[in-house]
Amino acid sequence: MKTVLCYGDSLTWGYDPDGPGRHAFADRWPNVLQAALGPQVTVIAEGLNGRTTAFDDHLGSADRNGARLLPTILTTHSPIDLAILFLGANDMKPWIAGRAIAAKQGMQRLIDIIRGHAYPMGEDAPDILLVSPPPLCETGDPEFAAMFGPGLEQSTMLASLYSDLADLTGCGFFDAASVAKASPLDGVHLDAANTRAIGRGLEPIVRVMLGL
Repeated sequence: MKTVLCYGDSLTWGYDPDGPGRHAFADRWPNVLQAALGPQVTVIAEGLNGRTTAFDDHLGSADRNGARLLPTILTTHSPIDLAILFLGANDMKPWIAGRAIAAKQGMQRLIDIIRGHAYPMGEDAPDILLVSPPPLCETGDPEFAAMFGPGLEQSTMLASLYSDLADLTGCGFFDAASVAKASPLDGVHLDAANTRAIGRGLEPIVRVMLGL
């Protein structure tokens, strides 16, 4: 049995911009990936709305700093064979970081945490797959436009920065924009078809990384 940890934000949680609300269980990309991989793999969805790579954001009711929470989650779900890191969109908020390079450095911090963590029972650190979120897009929603609009251009740089980071650190890489795009309803989140597409798109690379 193999275990895959999906560590992400609202795109992993399954935020539905057409509501707003939460996508049906079967439409969320970790569950689509689970269905595609079959019973020999357990896919764990760890998505939190507003989660950043490694930056504080005290506007939510839960700790959104991905670096601070990650060690606890690694211990909770150990042993883990593959950790999928799907973060960076929230780093584009101007009061968080507002720069793609900050998200890249945040992802480097998460890689360091995963590889340096003291796992229970002496388990090895998992392999790591970096996923760049689809770029933000323009929206008529005034609140989301104010929150994410300044980061539109920066968000287009995430894929190249994450790809370079993956090469440098020996991680896998997947560009979610190759199969999905953000909904213009809010400029950030995915409709059901696009979140399903990410789960299907990840299947081949996850199979290779798990040796299936």
